[in-house]
Amino acid sequence: MKVLETRVFRGPNIYSLKPVIRLLLDIEELEERPSNTIEGFTDRLIEMIPTLYEHRCSEGVPGGFISRLRSGTWMGHIVEHIALELQCLVGTHVGYGKCRSAGKPGLYNVIYSYVEEKVGLQAGQMAIQLVEHLVYGKEFNYEQQLRELSRTLERCAYGPSTQAMIDKAKERDIPVLRLNDRNLVQLGHGVYQKRIQATVTSFTNLIAVDIACDKELTKKLLDDVGIPVPKGEVVEDVEAALEAARTLGYPVVVKPLDGNHGKGVAINVQDDETLRRAFEAAYQYSREVIVERYIKGRDHRILVINGEVVAVAERVPAHVVGDGRHTVKELVEIANRDPRRGEGHEKPLTKIVINAESERLLEEQGLTLNSVPKEGQVVYLKYTANISTGGTAIDRTDEVHYSVVEMAKRAARVIGLDVAGIDLITTDITRPVEETGGAICEVNAAPGFRMHVHPTEGKPRDVATPVLEMLFPPGTPSRIPIVAVTGTNGKTTTVRMVAHILKMAGKKVGLSTTDGIYIDGKKILTGDLTGPWSAQMVLRDPTVEFAVLETARGGILRAGLGFDRCNIGVITNISEDHLGSGGIETLEDLAHVKSLVIEVVDPKGYAILNAEDPTVVKLAERSGGQVAYFALNPENETIKKHRAAQGTVITVVDNVIKIFQGTYEIPVMNVNSIPATFNGRATVNVANAITAVLAAYLSGVKIDDIRAGLKTFSTNFNSAPGRLNLETVGDFHVLLDYAHNIAAYESLCKFAANFKVDRKIGVIAAPGDRRDIDIERIGQVVGKTFSYLIIKEDDNRRGRAIGEVAAKLKAAAVSVGMPEEKIEVIVDEPAAVDAALKMGRKDDLILITCDNIKRCFEQVVRFRDAKQSALVV
Repeated sequence: MKVLETRVFRGPNIYSLKPVIRLLLDIEELEERPSNTIEGFTDRLIEMIPTLYEHRCSEGVPGGFISRLRSGTWMGHIVEHIALELQCLVGTHVGYGKCRSAGKPGLYNVIYSYVEEKVGLQAGQMAIQLVEHLVYGKEFNYEQQLRELSRTLERCAYGPSTQAMIDKAKERDIPVLRLNDRNLVQLGHGVYQKRIQATVTSFTNLIAVDIACDKELTKKLLDDVGIPVPKGEVVEDVEAALEAARTLGYPVVVKPLDGNHGKGVAINVQDDETLRRAFEAAYQYSREVIVERYIKGRDHRILVINGEVVAVAERVPAHVVGDGRHTVKELVEIANRDPRRGEGHEKPLTKIVINAESERLLEEQGLTLNSVPKEGQVVYLKYTANISTGGTAIDRTDEVHYSVVEMAKRAARVIGLDVAGIDLITTDITRPVEETGGAICEVNAAPGFRMHVHPTEGKPRDVATPVLEMLFPPGTPSRIPIVAVTGTNGKTTTVRMVAHILKMAGKKVGLSTTDGIYIDGKKILTGDLTGPWSAQMVLRDPTVEFAVLETARGGILRAGLGFDRCNIGVITNISEDHLGSGGIETLEDLAHVKSLVIEVVDPKGYAILNAEDPTVVKLAERSGGQVAYFALNPENETIKKHRAAQGTVITVVDNVIKIFQGTYEIPVMNVNSIPATFNGRATVNVANAITAVLAAYLSGVKIDDIRAGLKTFSTNFNSAPGRLNLETVGDFHVLLDYAHNIAAYESLCKFAANFKVDRKIGVIAAPGDRRDIDIERIGQVVGKTFSYLIIKEDDNRRGRAIGEVAAKLKAAAVSVGMPEEKIEVIVDEPAAVDAALKMGRKDDLILITCDNIKRCFEQVVRFRDAKQSALVV
C-alpha cells in the first residue's frame, strides 16, 4: 500500500467540523483481496488489538466492525479503524472516521480524527504497517511501536494543568489557539486574547515570578509582614552550610536557592555527615544553597488563584507499603503498574524512579532495595512530596482552617502572584499555625494543577474555572466578530468594501485577501493569503477588533478553515471554475466545498446568500445560523418569498439600495453615489456593494457609517488592486482586472460594453489549470466583445506547453466570428501589455486581465509618465 497524499485539517473541513487527517491511500493489489479472503486476517488482528470489538461501525452495535471484517471489507476501511484505535490505546480519545473511494479502483480517502497531530499521523503510518504485517508478513513489532506512539504523545501533548484550562475554555466557548508545540496557548481572538503557558497567565507579574524563584527573598518578604517561615541562611560552600546547621540546630532542610520540582532537596537532615551529602546534591542545581530549620509536620499545597484559595492538597512523598512478601524493588514495580502513573506529567501520577536519593533514604530507614518490608510498613523513597517525583496527593480543601486560608491569601498578595502554590508545613491543617508551629516554606509561581484535578484520595477540584474567570470574567467577550466571504467571483472586492466600511466606523480590522493581509489598513504581508493560516494570523493579532476573511476554495480543500465559526458567512456566487482539479468534478462538488463557510455560521449570525444564483440558494439549509439574501432584481422570487416570511434581504429599488428586515424598509443610498459602481455601469460592483452593505449592517454597523464607507471606497489600484482599476493614459483609458474564469470575463465584458469608445482592445489570458472547455468559453466571450485581441499567457502555465492556452483562446475567438487578423498572440505578459499600450489612441479602451497585477500596473504608470513627459518636452 502507498500513501499518495497526506492532508491535516486543523479546523472545520469538508469531511468534519472537527480536526481530521486524510490519507489518499492506494491499496494496490489488495483491491482484489478484501479481509474475508485473507486466511486468518481477522482473528490475528483481533488477537493483536482486542479493543477493536468496541467499534460499532455502520452496524451501530459493539462488534459491528468485527462483523464487517468477517463479511469482507477493504483495507482502507481497516486502516481507518486501526488508526483510531491506536490513538485511543495511548490515551487520546477519538472516534470519528470514514473511508470513501477516491474515484479510481484501489484508491481511497481514509479520514480519521485526531487530538494530537503528530500522534494522529504516526498512528496512520502504524496502521498501514500493521495491515501489511498481517497480510504479507512484513516485520512489525506491535508492542514497541505502541510504546513509541505513547512517547510521541508524551512529547507533544499538553501538560495536565494546561489541558485542564483548555477543557474549561472549550466548555465556555472560548477559542483556543496553540502557539508552540508545548504549552503556550492563546485563549480568545484579537483584542480579547489572553495567553497561558501551563499556569502562567497574561496577568502573571514578572517581578513576582522572580521573587518566587528566589526562595530566600520570598521568605524575607513573608517574614517582614509577619507570616511564619522557617529560619535559614544562604550559603555557598559546605563549611558555611555546616556552620549554619549548627547555629539553627538540627534537624534542617537543605535545598537549592532557585530550584524547582523538589530537585536537590533534602529534609530532616539530622547530622553533619548527612548534611555534607545533602549540600553536594543541592549544589548540582544552584551555586547558592539554603539551609533552614526543619519544620515538623505534613506537606500541604494551598492553591491561590486571583486572591482566593481554591484547593488544598496534602502531598505525600513517593512511598510503597510492605506486604511481607515482596522486596522494595518489587513493590516499586507493582506501584508503577498503576494505570494512573505515567512518564513525566502525562498522567495523574508519575512513576517512581529509584535513584541515589532513594537509596540514601532507604539506608536511613535501615533498608535496601532487596529488603522485604513487613506488612503495613510504609517505606519512603523520596525526601520531598512532589507529585513529579512519584508522590501522591490527598485533597484537604474542605478541612483547612479559616486562618490558614487567610494566611495563604496574604502570602500570594505579598509575592504578587495571580496563581500561586503556597507550600505549608503543619501537623494539622485544621488548626491555626500559631498552635501547630507550622510555616510557609515556599511560594511557587506556575504551580501544577495535577494534584488538585486528580488527587490520589479525595474530591477532585475544578481549579481551571477560577483561572478562566480571572482572564475572562463572566459576561466579557473572548471572540471578535468574523465576516467570512467565499464564492467564485467578487470575494476580494466584497471583503475590501466590508473592511473599509468597518474602518470608517472606527474599527481596527484584520483583513485577509488574495493580495495580502492588512491590519488596520496597513499591509503586513503580500501574497494570495486566503487560507486557514492567513485567517489565524489575523485572529492572533492583539490589535484586531474585527476580522474580515476572504475564504477561497483552495485553502478549504488543502487545510479547512482557520476559524471554528463566523458571525457572517457570505457566498457571492458559484460558477464552473477549478473543475477537474482537487477532486472537484462538478458544480455540486464546488458548492459543497464553499458551503462550509455558512455551515460554521454562529446560530445568532447570518449566512448571506445570492438569491439570483440557484446553486447558492439551494445551500440555505446548510446554514448554521439565520439566512439573508441579496439580489439586484427586487422581483427575484427568492427575495419576494423571503420578504413575505419576514426575513432579511437587500436589493436595489429604483437605483436605491434598500434593506428589508421584518416589517422595516431601510433605504441606504443611491447606487450612483458609490464610486466603485461607475454610476451603476459596473453591475458586478453593485452586487458586491449590496453584499458588503448587508454584511456590515448585520454586524451592527450604523447606516450612516455604511454610507460613509461606500462613498469613500474606490476601485483604484491602491484600494483594490486588480479589481476594475481604471487608469487614464493620455487620451485613452486602460482597465486592469484579475478576471480568470468565465463568469468574471462575462461580467468584465458586460462592463466594457458600457463604454462608448472607438475601439476596445483586449489583452487576455486564461489559467492553464482550467478545463479546455472553460478556456474555449473565455475565448468565445472575448471574441464577441473586443475590436482587437492580444492573447498572452500566465507566467505559470500550470502544466501546459508554451502557446497551448493562447492557441485555444485564439481558435475560440475565431469560431465566433472575430477576424483572425484582429488577433495577435504575444505569450509574454509584459510584452503583450507594451504592445497594447503602443496601439492606444484617442478614446480607446484597453482592457488587460492581469496575471501579475503589480507588474502590469507599474508598466502602465511608466508608460503614462513617459507619454506625459514627451508632451511636456
